[in-house]
Amino acid sequence: MSFTSYHAKYFAYELTRQRPSNDLGKLTSSLQDAQVDLNPHQVEAALFAFQSPLSQGAILADEVGLGKTIEAGIILSQQWAERKRKLLIIAPSNLRKQWSQELADKFFLPSIILETKTFNEQIKSRNLNPFNQSDNIVICSYHFAKNKAIYIEQTQWDLVIIDEAHRLRNVYKASNKIGNVIKDALQKRKKVLLTATPLQNSILELYGLVSIIDDFIFGDLKSFKSQYSRQLDEGNYDELKSRLLPICHRTLRRQVLEYINYTERRAFCEEFTPSDEEHQLYEWVSEYLQRKKLYALPNSQRQLMTLILRKLLASSTYAIYGTLDALVKKLEKIITKSDVDLFTVLEEDYEGLEETNEEWTEDELEIVNEIEYTQEDIEAINDEIADLKKYRDLAQKIRKNSKAERLFTALEKAFQELQKLGANQKALIFTESRRTQEFLYNLLEARGYKDKVVQFNGTNTDVKSKEIYKNWLLEHKGTDKITGSPTADKRAALVDYFREDATIMIATEAAAEGINLQFCSLIVNFDLPWNPQRIEQRIGRCHRYGQKHDVVVVNFLNIKNAADQRVYELLDQKFQLFDGVFGSSDEVLGAIGNGVDFEKRIAQIYNDCRTVEEIKNAFDSLQDELRPEISEKIQTVRTTLLEHFDDEVREKLKSNLLETKQYLNTFEDKLWKTTQYFLNDYAEFSEDYSFKLVKNPFPNEVIHSGPYMILKPKEGQRKSDIFIPDDTNVYRIGHKLAQRILNACKTNETPIKEVVFDYNGTQGKVSTLNEFIGKSGWFQLQHLSINSFEQEDYLLMACYSDEGEVIPSETAQRFFSLNATVNGAMVLTNEASTIFKDLIYNKRQEIISENSNRNRDFFDVEMDKLDQWADDMKISLEKEIRDLDAEIKLRKAEAKKMLNLEAKVKSQRQIKELEKKRSEKRQTLFSAQDDIDDKKETLLSDIEKRLNQKIEQKELFTIKWKMI
Repeated sequence: MSFTSYHAKYFAYELTRQRPSNDLGKLTSSLQDAQVDLNPHQVEAALFAFQSPLSQGAILADEVGLGKTIEAGIILSQQWAERKRKLLIIAPSNLRKQWSQELADKFFLPSIILETKTFNEQIKSRNLNPFNQSDNIVICSYHFAKNKAIYIEQTQWDLVIIDEAHRLRNVYKASNKIGNVIKDALQKRKKVLLTATPLQNSILELYGLVSIIDDFIFGDLKSFKSQYSRQLDEGNYDELKSRLLPICHRTLRRQVLEYINYTERRAFCEEFTPSDEEHQLYEWVSEYLQRKKLYALPNSQRQLMTLILRKLLASSTYAIYGTLDALVKKLEKIITKSDVDLFTVLEEDYEGLEETNEEWTEDELEIVNEIEYTQEDIEAINDEIADLKKYRDLAQKIRKNSKAERLFTALEKAFQELQKLGANQKALIFTESRRTQEFLYNLLEARGYKDKVVQFNGTNTDVKSKEIYKNWLLEHKGTDKITGSPTADKRAALVDYFREDATIMIATEAAAEGINLQFCSLIVNFDLPWNPQRIEQRIGRCHRYGQKHDVVVVNFLNIKNAADQRVYELLDQKFQLFDGVFGSSDEVLGAIGNGVDFEKRIAQIYNDCRTVEEIKNAFDSLQDELRPEISEKIQTVRTTLLEHFDDEVREKLKSNLLETKQYLNTFEDKLWKTTQYFLNDYAEFSEDYSFKLVKNPFPNEVIHSGPYMILKPKEGQRKSDIFIPDDTNVYRIGHKLAQRILNACKTNETPIKEVVFDYNGTQGKVSTLNEFIGKSGWFQLQHLSINSFEQEDYLLMACYSDEGEVIPSETAQRFFSLNATVNGAMVLTNEASTIFKDLIYNKRQEIISENSNRNRDFFDVEMDKLDQWADDMKISLEKEIRDLDAEIKLRKAEAKKMLNLEAKVKSQRQIKELEKKRSEKRQTLFSAQDDIDDKKETLLSDIEKRLNQKIEQKELFTIKWKMI
């Protein structure tokens, strides 16, 4: 089209303006920027979190499988676009890498995972508060957040996301140390809590989660209990529901089935019988780990080390051999008074050790003083060395692995199932040991899968992985696919190789974190974790939104091991991890809160029980403890408080989907046309929304030549279905090339000239403009910025014809959908200037008035909240005074009946104490009311400061228009 500098300037401002929080178009730039499909419930949830600039945050409580991570990503993307970049994500440690990868892959957002190692590196590089990052979203675990709370508290966060927030639902209890420390550190920061189970066992859990966001939504715990605990029985939830409505948002799977298709899980269990030698090794090592005194394992870490050794023992003889050898060397070093860092040795094989250590350890590990060994100790150590050598020699002697032999049978069955499903013949095999990984790799390569196997672990330093990485770098040289981070790029290279060339990927736990393998639909748990959440995470690499086939899950079971059988039974039947549409339900995974606690119980059973009968009794007891699931009463309360009527939700989602799609289509068209205009002499464009630079438009910067492509789905298509060639950069509003182009277009020289709009020469005509053919007039565009509770940008249009007809802005903006040419300079008449002044002034006042009214509504909501909080606090104190009144009255009545004078005096003394206490409570009530008034005053002062609308206005251009 004939596109002018006036088109470009208008579009550039329109594409980058900041909209108000209640505008559905607010998230358009974030949605266009993200490589995610448009799902209306996710847009709705993200808008909910933005609904009031005075709000301290929200709880997003969609059911499992609806993409709360995507909702949070949209919110973070919007914050980033608005230059609010002090952003923190607190998540379970095993989800940190997943968050980092999702932010990078789907939202192109940079992040840093803070843990002990990276934290200390930052300190060494003179960043005295490593949480203070300007160009990275910070991700850390719950435990790390607790241990570094003082740093978190000192950081001026724009927003904090707390994932799996149900872990903090007992924060109202003083015993919940992690919850209370995190809550205190984030007291004044805006937070979004993500959880599928905001209410599990008690209505008080809702109180706990809400208090993390804002302490002024409800009063104290006593007042909450006195007001709402009874409602569980009475069924009157209206008031509580109205108070939760502004802070908690929940969507159910059944409400969005017309938008999202889910596939199922199909599981089968491959049983194997260990050889006599394998069973003997298991018995020997198991008995060793149950000894009261072990010199090879430090007492401070014995529980953790024992868990890891049991995991390696169950994995393969190859895995346990290396560890037994390390234990022998450690004990020999003790005798020679040198040392072996067992933690480091184990970490080389069991990659999840550091993470498991963090999850298993509440506080920092205590420093252990050097131990002095007696002669008796030395003799005992020599005996222990002899035993370990015996176990090691047996492990080395065993060359055939019974479980690995059954792997070939399992793969054959599973591949047949994939063929029936029409799925790719690809398998993702998980093991917890690097040594087992290497053993399986060599075995599969030698027996039918030559050059069809790839390894994936925490370092990826094997010869083949290095070669794959080198070839990948050459193939993608000069494209945005190369991030510059060797770790991230190597992971991407291995995933691409698995997708395009390999049949099998053998992965350690590193692959369960942060990679998307939905092109694969077969998961083999060669080793099965005891933590249900880790298993769910593994399966979630393939069984996720976008998976087109049912996912086959294969597990192995040692039929000679009674404990292994009971663990499998719990994971399969109790936690329902392997079958069905969604895997484990909200209720089940929510009930355990933290899978580490379950894992610890399992480890304890393995360590304590020696006979089949003991194992049976211990697992029966554990199963009984896990039996109480969410009660029917609590389910009713959750439904009533947090879930809305289906028809109402569906209609709103449909309406929002349509409107958001329209916004997005218009947005992408404007970005595309502006880019075409600016790069006219610098690029070659194709009709499929792609282009390639032939010359760098910004010679002082490094700009990839491309190709570039806008991910613009066709009718009925989703973004995830668009084929992106390997060498293609995804072009989007947040891309640095797009940002440079838009900034340049904003500074276009746009003097007063005549612009001729060609209605007849434009395809896709807008019929409402037909009446202006042959007419002319004047048009002016101004930019208005209002900064009060939040930044808002508006484009003010004034347009009228030479006949004096004022043309509405909705119609006037459509002029710029037409081809146009620019003629000579014009002079603005005094009459035109006066008309513009009046039209622009009226539009400005309308917007300012609307902004003030919206701010007034925000203010009213905050004041209502504070008034309700004040009432709650008074209810609590008045109840205590009433209780004391009743007790004093009762004591006085009892004292009158007493005949013994000594008893009477003693009773009166107690009454006096109670009266004194009552007097203090009354004083507290008055004091509390003063405190409440002070808090109101503080809020009022804060709002008054922000209420002063800072208004900036500037003219962008004026034209004399003509339509032909």
